[in-house]
Amino acid sequence: MKNSSPANSCQFSRKVERVAPNALQCGSAQASALGASRSTLLQNKNVMMTAVLLCTTFVLVGCGRKASSGYQGYLEGEFVYLASPLAGRLEKLTAQKGSQVSAGAPLFALEQGAELATMREATERLRQAQARLADLRKGQRPSELAAIDARLAQARTGAELANLEFERATKLHDTTVLSDGDFDRVRLNYQASTKLVAELSAQLDTAQLGARTDTLAAAHADVGAAQAALDRAGWAVAQKSQTAPRAGLIYDTLYREGEFVAAALPIISLLPPENIKVRFFVPEAEFGALKTGGIIKVALTGRIESLEARISYLSPKPEYTPPVLYNRENRSKLVFLVEATFDPTLARDLHPGQPVDVMVGQ
Repeated sequence: MKNSSPANSCQFSRKVERVAPNALQCGSAQASALGASRSTLLQNKNVMMTAVLLCTTFVLVGCGRKASSGYQGYLEGEFVYLASPLAGRLEKLTAQKGSQVSAGAPLFALEQGAELATMREATERLRQAQARLADLRKGQRPSELAAIDARLAQARTGAELANLEFERATKLHDTTVLSDGDFDRVRLNYQASTKLVAELSAQLDTAQLGARTDTLAAAHADVGAAQAALDRAGWAVAQKSQTAPRAGLIYDTLYREGEFVAAALPIISLLPPENIKVRFFVPEAEFGALKTGGIIKVALTGRIESLEARISYLSPKPEYTPPVLYNRENRSKLVFLVEATFDPTLARDLHPGQPVDVMVGQ
């Protein structure tokens, strides 16, 4: 190996001197960058700690605040389903879906042919029973009474003649002119004539009395049964036509004219305004403050002013979300159903299913 010359040694020392300052400069730059990154991490950590503290503070403050008195709910309707207890073809549907009707307004009518015929039959049977009762009360016919009366008059005339003959026979018998046999014949004839008058008088009285008491009671019962049959037939005719029991909205019609409707199947669903109510759920912590009859405010979309309602029902049973554990954490998940009703004049234009906001204690 060749020895290096002094010139080469000088050049090498100069190169080392040039490289050394650059290396030092690179080391100082890397140290500066590392310090800056550590400073940035410390700043980010401080920001995160500050954010966590602020969130914790907000949560604690929120827990210390009073719970909101507003609840979300919806409107509910209790419908009145109108039907006929008898089957038949729907002959006329007067009410129209979505219309308002007043109490007593006609709604629908089913065919009534068979019911009307039954009612006419019952009417005639009632007239028959009444006529039979009247006939029994009158007794015998006037001509029959007249015949009995004529026979009575004839008997009385015969009795008077027999009385005169009996008086003459008695005088003759006393003077022994008339024999005992002839006198007995006259006497018995007089007695027979007198009894005949009594018999015909009794027959006339009986003929004028009418039927016996038991016969009249049976006739009265027949009249009552005929009247009951007529009332039943009239009820059947009336049930084929229904009217509105209360004023309200015709919410739906379930059959069309010409269709056959089975017995007791609803044809119209009626929604009276007093049957519209609001339903909402209240947390367990606030449920105890509500009382039946309390006033609440109900806000609906599209209405400027809130409606006033009165609490009508507080559910005795809670509703909850799983898991069903009655501990300190899950008690906040318990809610109770509350219902409130409106004044009928305010509820006329409300519709079931509308979402509402309920304010309590305002």
